[in-house]
Amino acid sequence: MTISRRTIIKGMAAAPLAAVGGGLVAPAAAEAAVLTPGRFTLTERLGNGSGTYAAQAAGLAGVLPKATVADVLASANRDAVHLTGAPSGVGAFADGFAWNPGDQGVAEWVPQGVTTSADALGSGVWGGKRVVLVSWYFDTDPDGDGVPDFPVNKGVRVSFVDHSDPAAPRYRHVLLVEPMRTAGGAYSYAPVQRHAGGILWYGNLLYMVDTTKGLRVFDLDTVFEVATGKSDVCGLDASDGRHYAYDYRYVLPQSGAYDNTGTLLRFSCLGLDRASTPDSLTVSEYAVDLDNPAVDYTGTGWNGDGTKITTPKIVRWNLDYTNRKLGSTTASEAVTVRQGKIQGTVAQQSRHYLSTSNGGGNGTLHAVTSGTDTPSTVLRLAKGCEDLSFHSSATTDWKYAESVIWNLSEYAGSRYVYAVRAAGS
Repeated sequence: MTISRRTIIKGMAAAPLAAVGGGLVAPAAAEAAVLTPGRFTLTERLGNGSGTYAAQAAGLAGVLPKATVADVLASANRDAVHLTGAPSGVGAFADGFAWNPGDQGVAEWVPQGVTTSADALGSGVWGGKRVVLVSWYFDTDPDGDGVPDFPVNKGVRVSFVDHSDPAAPRYRHVLLVEPMRTAGGAYSYAPVQRHAGGILWYGNLLYMVDTTKGLRVFDLDTVFEVATGKSDVCGLDASDGRHYAYDYRYVLPQSGAYDNTGTLLRFSCLGLDRASTPDSLTVSEYAVDLDNPAVDYTGTGWNGDGTKITTPKIVRWNLDYTNRKLGSTTASEAVTVRQGKIQGTVAQQSRHYLSTSNGGGNGTLHAVTSGTDTPSTVLRLAKGCEDLSFHSSATTDWKYAESVIWNLSEYAGSRYVYAVRAAGS
């Protein structure tokens, strides 16, 4: 979690979350270990001011060629580097890779979220391939001096990594966009300028956390191929009538959203639980270091109304496997955890795994059981650890003898995407 990330989220937190009736939801003075799930509700949103997302996707399909995840993987244009050993300090290492030199060191793009085809389908593979997806956000001020180094925020990109051959992974970046119509009524899109701290692939849908707003949803059946050659244009270019995406070949438009309806919950990270009945997703929130609450993290551990998060929460929503959407917009579980700096979360029924950062030191994988709020340590993670994705050993197509948890690290020059054994060393 970099200084620039704190600056971005501080700006987002300046907009208060309104409760029903227009008032602010006051945080409780102290939270119990188990909370009332009904406190946490979302509202499904199927469009924006330009119309419904479905209609806009149909409009784009009339002017752009559609593509598939298989097309993206088949056109992978970058080579990742297979890890033959664990990143420094990481315990119970199972597998992983690093990015190519350009992505390993790029300052303005920062990796954050991870999910795999083992989340997407119970078989663990998508179109016969083992796939890892990683989200990156664009940092306009990577040196953190308060002066933007890049005038345009290019939003969020997702790396589609073909990990079918772990010794030779290949990938391509796809830009996430929100569809819209121009003032003249033409179909276009804009970059999704969010932090993308966690992603989850479930069937044809890709979920992404939107820190104070809730969840954004993208339909992987509506990938579009666009023109390349203009690195400073996103959307319809009036000068030539073609659609661009900052020189990326593919765009993935937003297809829906679940908006936070007022509860003070930061959507910092999320993960899938395939062991629950029904399948479910869990969300957790980054907060201040609870062992040193006097430290000011410049807004990162703050609620949407400006108050500090003193007791981070883990909240669960059930999923409907028939359409891959939320089965209910009301949470099915809500618990608290006495743990600061949560960067990733994933659950296996009542067991919640958490990745936590430690500044320039190694991060930690923790585990906590619902109803108790003090986590135990499982193993050490890489410096700059971020999101989590659980991969059951029952998914035999990946050839893991034990269940593993995927994690990734964000620091330039030390960026790894790797799996550790869930049971620890």
